[in-house]
Amino acid sequence: MWIEWTIAIRFLREGKAQTLLILIGIAVGVAVIVFLSALIAGLQANIVERTLGTQAHIKVERAEEVNVIVPPPEGSAHLVLEDKRAQRLRSINNWQQVRDSLDSFPRVVAVSPLVTGPAFARRGDALASVALMGVDARRYQRIVPIQDDIVAGQFRIEADDAVIGKQLAHDLGLRVGHKLRLDGGQGRESIVNVTGIFELGVRELDARYVFLNMKRAQSLLDLPGAATTIDLKVDDIFDAEQIATRIARLTGLKTESWIATNSQLVNALSSQRIASRMINVFVALSVALGIASVLSVSVVQRTREIGILRAMGMRRPQVLRVFLLQGALLGLIGSLIGGLAGLGLVTAFNEFGPRLFFIPLPPVLLLAASALATLTGLLSAAVPARRASGLDPVEAIRHV
Repeated sequence: MWIEWTIAIRFLREGKAQTLLILIGIAVGVAVIVFLSALIAGLQANIVERTLGTQAHIKVERAEEVNVIVPPPEGSAHLVLEDKRAQRLRSINNWQQVRDSLDSFPRVVAVSPLVTGPAFARRGDALASVALMGVDARRYQRIVPIQDDIVAGQFRIEADDAVIGKQLAHDLGLRVGHKLRLDGGQGRESIVNVTGIFELGVRELDARYVFLNMKRAQSLLDLPGAATTIDLKVDDIFDAEQIATRIARLTGLKTESWIATNSQLVNALSSQRIASRMINVFVALSVALGIASVLSVSVVQRTREIGILRAMGMRRPQVLRVFLLQGALLGLIGSLIGGLAGLGLVTAFNEFGPRLFFIPLPPVLLLAASALATLTGLLSAAVPARRASGLDPVEAIRHV
């Protein structure tokens, strides 16, 4: 193969202007692929993190209550006007066993039971509607690392403690150490100490969530020993819907994944992935056309040289390999330059950009872009390579 390598490199060096232009084109294309792929991946990761940073991947709840309709007597029929049954707070039956079963469920990495329900928060004459969140602190922080979002105090929910959102603290004029009266209705009240204030970045959650220990929440909601929801975290967020379906079949409970509750977000992420792939395809096509056109011109310009080489005994497969090697070399060198340029763009964005989010650049992306460009160069060289190898030596030498 050393003869083919030598001739291929010589041809590239003789056509310096053409080689330089195509290398620039390949480098620009690869840089665009690397930067846009990294940018879109970073944007998606940031959106998912912000969205799922405040919620579980899967929620398991008791099945909804339905009306029981007595069938008509045999031989008769009647029309039924049915209203949907109102849903009340209920505990998951045998939730401890369900929790323990889900702890060992494949691909589930964290399980946290909760007891949740509505209540009122009072301070003086101020009143706010809140959502009580009775949690096991150790388990819940594996689902939502709320300790990282504490802006005052700490996440401590012992017997008489509560952790509230920043917006709720602002609305009721509360600080760490203040007292807060919680009213669960029907005379169920409790006075708690505010031990921490969090900011999740979602106004609705920051204005409503009040975290308590499970026993205190169960007492306020009149659900002794209950758990109304079991939150789950899975190893791959985009497989949450499939895992939720399997859990529903196993437990017979109602399961809902983040994909089902955030359909617009999922559509946006899918659209971004499709747009990224289309951009990559069109850039790869432009690179392929550039390489093919340059090599086609090279075949025309070097017809006499090819004829002489054929007359001296070079076989058709060798001529074919000469031009295939040119295409592969152009793709490889151009992709290396483009990969470095893409790395520079990503670094510049992270250092001097708007700092809205960080763009990670996994090494596999650079390797994939280099492999794609090299393969594209090899494939795009196939047509001019076949043309060169098919030249008749006599006719080629007569070419002027």
